[in-house]
Amino acid sequence: MQTPFFTVIIPTFNRAEILDRNLEALNKQTIPQSEIQIIVVNDGGNDKTDEVTSKWSKIFKNLKYIKQQNLGQGIARNNALKYAEGELILFIGDDIILEENALEEHRKIHEKHPELNVAVLGFTTWHPEIKVTPFMKWLTEGRKGGPQFAYDMLENKKTADYRFFYTSNLSLKKSILVKHQFDPDFKNYGWEDIELGYRLTKKENLKIYYNKSAIGYHYHEIDESSLEHRMISIGKSAKIFQKKHPELKILPSQYKKIIFQVITSTPFLTFVKIVNKNFYYYCLSKKFFLKGIESSSSITPHGIITLEK
Repeated sequence: MQTPFFTVIIPTFNRAEILDRNLEALNKQTIPQSEIQIIVVNDGGNDKTDEVTSKWSKIFKNLKYIKQQNLGQGIARNNALKYAEGELILFIGDDIILEENALEEHRKIHEKHPELNVAVLGFTTWHPEIKVTPFMKWLTEGRKGGPQFAYDMLENKKTADYRFFYTSNLSLKKSILVKHQFDPDFKNYGWEDIELGYRLTKKENLKIYYNKSAIGYHYHEIDESSLEHRMISIGKSAKIFQKKHPELKILPSQYKKIIFQVITSTPFLTFVKIVNKNFYYYCLSKKFFLKGIESSSSITPHGIITLEK
């Protein structure tokens, strides 16, 4: 069998239906299927993911399916790397639907910049079928404090720093990932990819090139009610990040904490919800972020994996 150029790594958790569409999009890529290896990692889910991967394993010549305990996306990606055969690793989310030329666009930049320390960031935006609510719009507006993506801050730019090491649509060479993997201490949502981007920047002088033409559509409706869990998780992960990299200012200073306590008080939130919804979302996110950093984070064993296919 021909050695693939890409290994696409997809951690997943109870999203069988959208994973099916994710794999369908990979089957439509403009580069030959022989150049693509796919590794799906089931991170402790119990839905019909087994059936979906079984179906697509009959179509893709090189698809591996790994199952592990619910240990988080970072460990899932590390486990997948053990089986990766491609020269380039492309990380995508299970809810990302790639444009047909996305892999070709990633490869184009890597061929232009063949150095070991190069990563390519693709553009992730909401899927056209999804109704984008004001809350979802805010999530992806970095200038307004949205915690999901900050592509608005990359307008007219060709490069990005480690803060944009978004593993929803990001490729880099396997050889660098063998040396530097995701830190297994990050179990909660958030920061595990940014932390790796920071380490790669420090140790390998990582260069991230932004290619807006490598498009991935985010097929995931997100409700306001999810903000509390999301931001508490981000807060817990930020606390771990800060301990590992004290030279950075990840956690708010005492002065900032006082400001956050003021803007997250019930009277202030009630007022700002009426006059400025985006600022309300920002304030509410800080309330839950503070709750996350004030809670304790535990380190658990890294668990067991099994290779299904």
